[in-house]
Amino acid sequence: MKITFTTVIIIVALVFRVNAQPQYVAKVEMGYIQYAYRLVMVDPGPNWKGNYLNSDNNGFGVNVMNGIAFGNRKGFVGIGLGYLNFEGVNGVSVFGDFEYLPLKTKLTPLLNVKFGYNHIWNQYEGGTGTMLSEFAFGLNYQLTPKLDIYLKTGMLFMQHSFLVPAFVGVKLR
Repeated sequence: MKITFTTVIIIVALVFRVNAQPQYVAKVEMGYIQYAYRLVMVDPGPNWKGNYLNSDNNGFGVNVMNGIAFGNRKGFVGIGLGYLNFEGVNGVSVFGDFEYLPLKTKLTPLLNVKFGYNHIWNQYEGGTGTMLSEFAFGLNYQLTPKLDIYLKTGMLFMQHSFLVPAFVGVKLR
């Protein structure tokens, strides 16, 4: 979490250093999260109650992000809060969100990275919390100068599992 905060501060400082005009941006996204496979194999001990997520735990997620766009709206740095539901196993996530749009056209590729923390209330007392890392790519379409929509997919690592998210989102400037 300290690394994410430090990275956000450094990027924001660099943005202001190059005299870019930052602009407030809000993003909302929702989508499906497909379980792929378990990353950690556990040697069961006396208090072991099972894996944090099981192969039948596909999920649904909703994320809300706030931040700043810079570099002629090509870059975005923000923080976000998410809700997760893996077929009855609920959770929350807090993360830093970094996005890059390489082209200035109406339809452009999108590169997105998220780092943070998530917590799910599973079979363990009090639930389990782990680091969250997401690497995604997709397409961004600028509907109006103030409104974009985007589709993305990629790789999500959390709860000792590898997952494949597919999200649709709206970006407001």
